[in-house]
Amino acid sequence: MASDTDTDTDTDTDTDTEADRGAAERDVWAYAPAVGVGPLRFGMTVDQVIEAVEMLGEAEVGDCPQEHAIFSPTWKIEVRRRRAAPAPPAVTAYASRAAGLFCVAVDAVQGPQVAYAGIPLVGRDMAKLEGDVIAYAEAMDVQFCYTPDGYAAPDDPGVVMRGQPVGQVLRSRPLFMVARDGAHTAWDSLPPAEYQAGRPPGSATSTDSPWSDVV
Repeated sequence: MASDTDTDTDTDTDTDTEADRGAAERDVWAYAPAVGVGPLRFGMTVDQVIEAVEMLGEAEVGDCPQEHAIFSPTWKIEVRRRRAAPAPPAVTAYASRAAGLFCVAVDAVQGPQVAYAGIPLVGRDMAKLEGDVIAYAEAMDVQFCYTPDGYAAPDDPGVVMRGQPVGQVLRSRPLFMVARDGAHTAWDSLPPAEYQAGRPPGSATSTDSPWSDVV
């Protein structure tokens, strides 16, 4: 399947550069829908998440604000690589009391690479990623989707694509998710920090908040 995508994208050099900046230092994680990504499994407790990511780096746990009455208390687990220089978290995991681990956000620069059907999802130029997603869908005669913010993604309800500014380029920061605490979809379950940080630059206040119609 990866070969079909490669034939419809830019040169291999361009794809490698866009998809895997610092490839020599990136881990490669596998994603299984509704199961988990890398060593993380949906439903894990905070302690289990910390233990699972020990090989990647050091974990710091913090409380998340209560964004909606139906959601149980939620924690954010930021995982930073063990390096001399401070760096943003490579992975940010979110776990609620009721659902356990429900969201894993992968940083565009520091995070491991995760592919879907042979398409690298992490650290991509958003326009090039959109082209790859569309080319794959056409070649394989399958569907793809857009988030309410207009980001292209595979047709998988557990993959929510967000943007992350890196220099002058907006790069991909995928979220791997399951619905939590009575929410209808993964989009409804989106942590507020990921919703705000991942919106297109310059976008106005939107009415498509993930929690506007959660009852």
